[in-house]
Amino acid sequence: MFFRNWRRRRVLARHPVADALWSAVCADLPLLAGLDGGELQRLRELCVLFLHDKHLTCLPGVELDDAARLRLAAQACLPLLHLPDLDWYQGFHELVLYPDDFLSPQRYRDEAGIEHAWDDERSGEAWQQGPVILAWPGVAASGGLDGYNLPIHELAHKLDMLNGDANGLPPLHPDMRIGDWAAALQAAYDRLNAELDRNPDAETAIDPYAAENPGEFFAVTSEYFFSAPDLLHAAFPAVYAQLALFYRQDPLSRLAAPLAGAQQHGTGAGIAL
Repeated sequence: MFFRNWRRRRVLARHPVADALWSAVCADLPLLAGLDGGELQRLRELCVLFLHDKHLTCLPGVELDDAARLRLAAQACLPLLHLPDLDWYQGFHELVLYPDDFLSPQRYRDEAGIEHAWDDERSGEAWQQGPVILAWPGVAASGGLDGYNLPIHELAHKLDMLNGDANGLPPLHPDMRIGDWAAALQAAYDRLNAELDRNPDAETAIDPYAAENPGEFFAVTSEYFFSAPDLLHAAFPAVYAQLALFYRQDPLSRLAAPLAGAQQHGTGAGIAL
């Protein structure tokens, strides 16, 4: 613990973030609204540590300045803001940034034993014990209050994978009950799937991609938790409550003013109930 704290202080001292740069990045990310001074300072430190520990590999067509790197880090670290001081983003050291959506080879063996292979176009991907892959346009489009956040989505998968495969069950805190978590998320997942079974083109309360599997449900609801908590709470209040216990945050209260302003001016991009 002594060495860990010493290393942390050393990294923070060697890689300071200019006040003007930090203020500009925060002002450009509506989902950070309402954080108090202490929270913003902790997030600032988490960003420095994140950018020191993780290598950003930019493929041709992606060029990042200090503001862009910090903007990505701020969104990646927001879910960690009030988690216990543990290495939550362990098991990977690289984020690969593509200039556009990319093709990901997929394989699936059906019940008859026939294997199907295809290339799936994606804007993000998280590999078990491997890198996080992000399409930069998706990162650039993230940060608002519209239910979409590519960095949070993919890094939620990494939190999920701390227990093994991404199955919608990250490591819960000692004061949380697996039964409560499973009951809340399973009921909401089943309800979303039932709605899509009745009408595949239904305008669902949250992105229908959440119905793909429990891992995607956790990742999508994590996006909404931080960037459209009003929509998530209205649709699945029990899920919101469990995520609030896990992330130790209450974005619905923190973002009350900007969310009300967005609704008043009709600028919210989330899917209404």
